[in-house]
Amino acid sequence: MRRLRSLASVAALALGLSACAASPAPDASPTPGSGPVVAFYGDSYTLGTGASDSALRWSTVISADRGWREFNPSVNGLGFVNHRSDFGEDDLPALVIAQEPDIVFVTMGLNDNFSYESRAELIHETITADLVRLRDALPSARIIVVEPFWYTEKRPESLTVISGWVEAAAAEIGADWIPDASHWLDGHYAGSSDSWMASDGLHPSDRGYAHMAEQMDAALERLDPPL
Repeated sequence: MRRLRSLASVAALALGLSACAASPAPDASPTPGSGPVVAFYGDSYTLGTGASDSALRWSTVISADRGWREFNPSVNGLGFVNHRSDFGEDDLPALVIAQEPDIVFVTMGLNDNFSYESRAELIHETITADLVRLRDALPSARIIVVEPFWYTEKRPESLTVISGWVEAAAAEIGADWIPDASHWLDGHYAGSSDSWMASDGLHPSDRGYAHMAEQMDAALERLDPPL
C-alpha cells in the first residue's frame, strides 16, 4: 500500500501551506486484549498526526479508557473522494469491514473541502455509498458518525454542506451522530495566543488531542445508549 500525502500536503495545494508534523503509521491490526474491536475510518485528525506519540491521539485515549481493542488504519490526506485510489485493491472501508468490528467510528470529510468545487456531486454520492456499505457489511455493528473536524477560524461554505451530507447519510443508516466536532478547536487554532495546534499549524498538538478526547468522551456519554 502506498503511503498517502498528508493533510498538510493537500492543504498546501489548496491554501499555500506547508507541513512539518509527525505522521504515525496506520494500524495494521487491532490492539491486543479481550474487549470489543473498535475501528476508526478517518484522516490525519484520527490517525493522530501532530501528536508526540500515537498513544496521545484522541482515538487511543478513549479506547484505552474503555478497554476497547482499537483498529485505526486512518491515513493522512484521506477524504471520501480524495486519494481513494491510492489504496490499490482495498480501500479503507474494506480494511475496516475485514476486522468485523463491534463499533465503527467515521470521522471523515475535512479533506473533501479541498475538492468540493470540482467534485461536489461525487463527494455527496460517496458519503452515502460508504455509510450504506459499512451498514450492509456490518449489520450488527454500532456506527458512530462524527461531524467533520476543522482546523481554522475561517470556515468555507463547503464545510456546512459536506457536514449536512454526512449527517443525512448517518440518519439514513441509523447511525449515531456526534455534532459540533468542527468547533472543538475553536479559539485555539494556529496564530491564537492559546494555540492547541502542532508546529505545522494544521494538526492538533498533544493538548489539542487531549481536548478532542475530552469532547469525544462527553459526546459518547450523551448517546442513547451511551458508550
